[in-house]
Amino acid sequence: METCTGLTTAEAQQRLARFGPNAVVEKKPHTWLLFLHKFWAPVPWMLELTLILEGILGKWPAALIIALLLIFNAVLGFSQERKAQGALELLKQRLRITARVCRDGKWQSVSAAELVPGDLVHVRVGDIVPADLTISEGQILVDQSALTGESVPVERGAGGGLYSASLVRRGEASATVKATGAQSYFGKTAELVRGAGAKSHLETLVLAIVRYLVLMDGLLVAAILVYATMTGMPLAEILPFALILLVASVPVALPATFTLATSMASLNLARRGVLVTRLAAIEEAAAMTDLCSDKTGTLTQNRLSLLALKVWEGSSEADLLAMAALASDAATQDPIDLAILQAAGDKGASSPIRGDFVPFDPSTKRSEGTFQKDGGTWRAMKGAPQIIAPLARVADWEGPTEALASQGARVLAVAAGPEGAPRFLGLLALADPIRPDAVQALQSLHQLGVTVRMVTGDSAATAKTVAGELGLPGQVCDRADIGKDCAVYAGVFPEDKFHLVQGLQKQRKIVGMTGDGVNDAPALKQAEVGIAVESATDVAKAAASLVLTTPGLGGVADAVETGRRVYQRMLTYTLNKIVKTFQVALFLSLGLLIFRDFVITPMLVLLLLFANDFVTMSLAGDRVRASPKPDRWQVRTLILSSLVVGIAWLIYIFAIYLAGKSLHLPLAAIQTLDFLGLVFSGLANVFLLRERGHLWASLPGQFLLWASLADVLVVSTLATLGWLMAPLPLTFILGLLLATLLYTLLLDQIKVPLLRHLTSA
Repeated sequence: METCTGLTTAEAQQRLARFGPNAVVEKKPHTWLLFLHKFWAPVPWMLELTLILEGILGKWPAALIIALLLIFNAVLGFSQERKAQGALELLKQRLRITARVCRDGKWQSVSAAELVPGDLVHVRVGDIVPADLTISEGQILVDQSALTGESVPVERGAGGGLYSASLVRRGEASATVKATGAQSYFGKTAELVRGAGAKSHLETLVLAIVRYLVLMDGLLVAAILVYATMTGMPLAEILPFALILLVASVPVALPATFTLATSMASLNLARRGVLVTRLAAIEEAAAMTDLCSDKTGTLTQNRLSLLALKVWEGSSEADLLAMAALASDAATQDPIDLAILQAAGDKGASSPIRGDFVPFDPSTKRSEGTFQKDGGTWRAMKGAPQIIAPLARVADWEGPTEALASQGARVLAVAAGPEGAPRFLGLLALADPIRPDAVQALQSLHQLGVTVRMVTGDSAATAKTVAGELGLPGQVCDRADIGKDCAVYAGVFPEDKFHLVQGLQKQRKIVGMTGDGVNDAPALKQAEVGIAVESATDVAKAAASLVLTTPGLGGVADAVETGRRVYQRMLTYTLNKIVKTFQVALFLSLGLLIFRDFVITPMLVLLLLFANDFVTMSLAGDRVRASPKPDRWQVRTLILSSLVVGIAWLIYIFAIYLAGKSLHLPLAAIQTLDFLGLVFSGLANVFLLRERGHLWASLPGQFLLWASLADVLVVSTLATLGWLMAPLPLTFILGLLLATLLYTLLLDQIKVPLLRHLTSA
């Protein structure tokens, strides 16, 4: 390139030291810190406290079991949820490009990371704009849809601004660097991604449940300690009992079961074209109330196509399209030219052999092609109506043009004729068409109780037209009304999408966001359910928690239904765990307070954890029905409902204890009988609670059936042989099984009205 006037190398170095590199800087957390974070939560805290106390007391078998539980939960959660800072890494990679810059009076290629404000750069067709620029010379067509959401490329000339990471579609220009790195439009988007992120509702749920259980456990332990002090019971006997009561009250496998359930669901979704990058998003999808959907590339196809024709008198559609095609050229890769050529081909409008071609010139606002007709040279031209109409001496073009433009279309005029006497042929309206599956996808979400809101950078007129085609009722707002309850938000910037999601979250809504461009990345990460569509950029996919691998939004409804099935499974697990905690904790403590007996040994309580808690993890794959409306965890209602069922099972286990007493069984045998009663009632409770209607209304999953059968066989064998516990006759065990079955059928009559309000199904 010729000699130029720009910064010197020394000036560039000084500015680089002042402004920093043209890159997004992000500190990566250490892997081992991410793993250790799995031990810093309410459930691990309780287990860690118990582990320390068991170690102090020298109860090494119990301490080992608790340590294994801690490690199991941490490894499972860490391995399934490992995804750190992927979006920011891809954002940085997008800035690792080469730029043509004027340094020391000559043009040279440097890494885009070395650009500084004040640099003179040159961009041309196919280039990614390396920083925010102000054009000093030249004219280009730039595609910035991935940044601003505008579906149509825009013209930029001298004095115009260019955004970093946009794509030059036509022309070339010299420009001055205005902003770099984090100060650029692109970099500010990266900063939004860095700060974005919704709080996990799963963590809130676990904390709320643990709070109730710890409160109950604390009261029981306090009562036991007061009792021990009053009766003079040795501390060496009562402290291990209090510790085992603590272990029995902790929902040990709750986080692991949630992780397992969502992992299995993610595999199922992957087979249906939905990749899950953040497991908590599946649980959030069940509760999603609002979906903010990007328009361009998500609800529309992100390509121009012919929307309508307005043929002038004396012309025809074939003539109009043929002349428009003759004034277009695929070699320019101009989206307008490509759309016109596609429409002409689809409608069979054939053009004569073209001679010369003049591509679109921003100064004349038209393109032209010549052809031979009637022994002379004719010209076909297309361009802005206000330019073509005067050339063709037409006066009545404004009304039809405004009517087409009101539909959100880009309107072009076409004329053709001999030199100096072109005839006006008509108008072409070009628009970004909606996806053929978009209407059905939105209807499916509406039937699931999800409110869909369209968000776009396009004008209100365009947005209103698209909303009408999609069947989205409601108010159309612009960016100034971002806080209002609207069906469509038009003319928004990336930070507006981000703040829209935050605003809905402050209204206690669970928000989903779909998108495909860099401009969507902050909102995708902030939303509880960020969904990158199939055509999304790598940056958007990395920021999202769900990635669609097939075109359209059908996968969103699949994710919602799958999430709601996971919710039903986890509702069953959580109900079961709370009920069993009430039953076991109250049985242990009240048994000691009322009968002055250790109704079960600490070792049998630990064995009970494995016999019940990890068998009930099979609920993660149980057969369930999805709720018809968004699911929300109601912890207080959950606890109260569980307390009622738990008291019913408490009556059952005390009846077993008293039956053993009435048969004059030794205390060790009674403890075995109590252990079996707790195991059998725990399994029965799973089948009781898995169905909100009567327990026979649906078949359980095969894994749950086989796991339950294996559990019964294992504990019955141990009790018969007297391993780890005092032996019991087989007839006692079979009688206990029958009694448990009959009692479960009785409780089923109470359960149906009690639990119906916990689900929408």
